[in-house]
Amino acid sequence: MRILHVMAGAREGGAENIMLESVLALQEVETITQCVVTRPDNAFRIRSFQRAGIDVHTASFNKMFKGPTKRVLDRAIRDFQPDIIQYWMGRAGQFAPARYRDISIGWYGGYYKLERFRNCLWHIGLTKDLVRHIREQGVPYEHIGLIHTTADFKGARSVDRASLDTPADAPVALALARLHVKKGLDTLLEAATKLPELYVWIAGDGPLESELKAQCSALGLDGRVRFLGWRNDRDALLAACTLVAFPSRYEPFGTVTVDAWAAGKPLVAADAVGPAAYVKDGINGLLIPKNDADALAAAMKRILDNPDLAHSLVKGGYDTFNKTFTKQAFQQDSLAFYRKIRQHVSS
Repeated sequence: MRILHVMAGAREGGAENIMLESVLALQEVETITQCVVTRPDNAFRIRSFQRAGIDVHTASFNKMFKGPTKRVLDRAIRDFQPDIIQYWMGRAGQFAPARYRDISIGWYGGYYKLERFRNCLWHIGLTKDLVRHIREQGVPYEHIGLIHTTADFKGARSVDRASLDTPADAPVALALARLHVKKGLDTLLEAATKLPELYVWIAGDGPLESELKAQCSALGLDGRVRFLGWRNDRDALLAACTLVAFPSRYEPFGTVTVDAWAAGKPLVAADAVGPAAYVKDGINGLLIPKNDADALAAAMKRILDNPDLAHSLVKGGYDTFNKTFTKQAFQQDSLAFYRKIRQHVSS
């Protein structure tokens, strides 16, 4: 089966990570051959595909001047002859040629409008609620697939804490997030003031970098907060941290939950719609109200002060991961949906 993936997302980000790791997981399936069309601005992602033996074509995906990208995509389709074309997120979907609608999939990592995927007959939702969103826009249920993301951190080695100016015995809260108001990182900084022993690692970049660093200094946290920028070694960061903090105000899903569960780390998450659908308070994480620094601090303190609770949350998280989010489950669900499309086309 020949799968062409089209990604026009940001240079870096959570959905972009999902796409990368999903394609690499599918590359392990013997019956699948893959090709990628993506932007040229992330060398790590392109090298990762190429090392896995996946051909990569690059295009600008400029909405004002669509011609060059359409020519790249047409050439890739002509040369690769895909059985399936999967468009990751809305911008890519807007470049889908209508003549391949029967084999085209729109992938939803957020609440995108159906119009962005008007040339896709098929649709994949990352969560149950995204499937509902797609269905409510008029897509027949039989044309929708629920395919959860996955994570694989087996054999991950911890980052050297000394390289991040962090004591070996200090408790560390890790936030994997874009520096954006939606991610609630200002709440995390406020919470850190209430836990004087806690170090905070924030891995990500984005438009609020200057503002968050200024807040950090104003709160007197410069000695305990590390702004790491975008990192491609989140497995090593997860292995080295004490807990994962996920204070997002808005989150359609949030793969950070799966990352924490897969890495065996206790999770504290705000009750945005995505985490609230999967995090069961006291079972596989602690669920707190959005925008509540006191609640976030109290939840992190409960984990730091109670090893039995931390162990219980890790076990519950890993059980959830094994039930729903393993690489094998992702591969099987993806294959089943692709086969359904091929059967529809051949009938």
